[in-house]
Amino acid sequence: MQRKLALVFISCVTCLTLPLASTIALDKAPVSLKNLNQTSILKKQTPISQNLLKSLIAQNQPTDALEISERGRERGLVDLLAQSLPTKNADTPRVEEIKQVAKSQNATLVQYSLLQADVTVDGKRQTQDSELVIWVIPPNGEISLRKVDLQAWQQKSKRSLADLIKQIQPTSKARNELNKGIIKITESKQSNSDLTWKQLHQLLIQPIADLLPENPDSRVIFIPQDKLFLVPFAALQDENNKYLIEKYTISTVPAIQVLDLLAKRSAANTNGNENVLVVGNPTLPNKPLYEDEKFNQLPPLPGTEKEAKSIANIYNTQALIGDAATETNVVQQMSNARMIHLATTGFLAQALEIPGLLAFTPSSQDDGWLTSSEVNKLKLKADLVVLSTCDSALGKITGDGVIGLSRAFFVAGANSVIGTLGDIPDAPTAELMTEFHKNLSKNSDKAAALRQAMLATMKQHPNPLDWGMFILVGLP
Repeated sequence: MQRKLALVFISCVTCLTLPLASTIALDKAPVSLKNLNQTSILKKQTPISQNLLKSLIAQNQPTDALEISERGRERGLVDLLAQSLPTKNADTPRVEEIKQVAKSQNATLVQYSLLQADVTVDGKRQTQDSELVIWVIPPNGEISLRKVDLQAWQQKSKRSLADLIKQIQPTSKARNELNKGIIKITESKQSNSDLTWKQLHQLLIQPIADLLPENPDSRVIFIPQDKLFLVPFAALQDENNKYLIEKYTISTVPAIQVLDLLAKRSAANTNGNENVLVVGNPTLPNKPLYEDEKFNQLPPLPGTEKEAKSIANIYNTQALIGDAATETNVVQQMSNARMIHLATTGFLAQALEIPGLLAFTPSSQDDGWLTSSEVNKLKLKADLVVLSTCDSALGKITGDGVIGLSRAFFVAGANSVIGTLGDIPDAPTAELMTEFHKNLSKNSDKAAALRQAMLATMKQHPNPLDWGMFILVGLP
């Protein structure tokens, strides 16, 4: 059984067909640009900024180009995070500030930027990815830039970067228009060959491999762009069949400035609260989000109950299970939790302005559906939120990053979010998450704890889809 709620006649290889709704048109409350849906003015890089980037790179000015690349990322989230700090400063960082972030995090930052070009295909003009630009900023501040000719790659391999990313996703027909709009979910597809993982490694990692640290305990923080937000970097595989997670301690952020602001917010939070909230296998809603929707009763997820109880034992606390896991109860307890682990059913909704829903037990005070816009309005003090449910790191891809559940929890106050880039199977997930929390209870390094959990899980479940779809976003 996989932990996703199907939408618009979706089916999975290992789960039931669970149609929830023919349409989901609105969220529960109006969304203004002052909250989660606030984005930068530019949904994507404009031709002007693209041309400026190309010009700076051609003139061998990698640091100036890096500043331009950073300027177009996650401005909406940056502004929102800045509001929680005394200075409320959200100016785009200069190169020296970017270097300082790498030093303070003791991490190698890897920032990607996709450049486009107009080409003629079958007599029609269209825009395609033409070049991949990669900056590497190690803790010592020595900035390097590498480029990959994507058009030459496509001519040689007959596969584009978008084609490769579609192949590693455990869903088949959609993920349509990966570089824009809501990601559409369809039936599961196990089309994840070793060749695809290796080809993505060749494109994204091999050009910078000599710049990355040799110590596997060293942090590498990826800053993706556009469709690269869909890449589970941990599962990329080199020519010697080693996965990236075997070589590095990995996390991601939507922008370097987001990483900096999260660190400042964390340092400013002097709350010593040690409460841990663990939720698993709630009694799922028996009514749709809206009255006019089609709805099939959702099956329970016993694997999430086992997972939640095991994790609660690690922290000597009591998990919210079944009828106790009402939406109201969960939300109330989240406000005072240092760590939040939610193992339940979740899904994307195409027509929601802010994608992402989590299912809990309904009560007289709520409907059981916790939406991204509702999360956005919460006031949390959590150092970490774990969303142990399918698709929880996905959403609407814009020039401002991924608009969805993970971003909602950042806006609400979380410093880090662990989510998933697709379907996750019950049993391996329970094992991985339990191992993760065992590690975390001994060492507060979240990225290291997730890495060790992945390494342990892959010994029993070698398919990267069983362990590699989890990502840590935010502070490592």
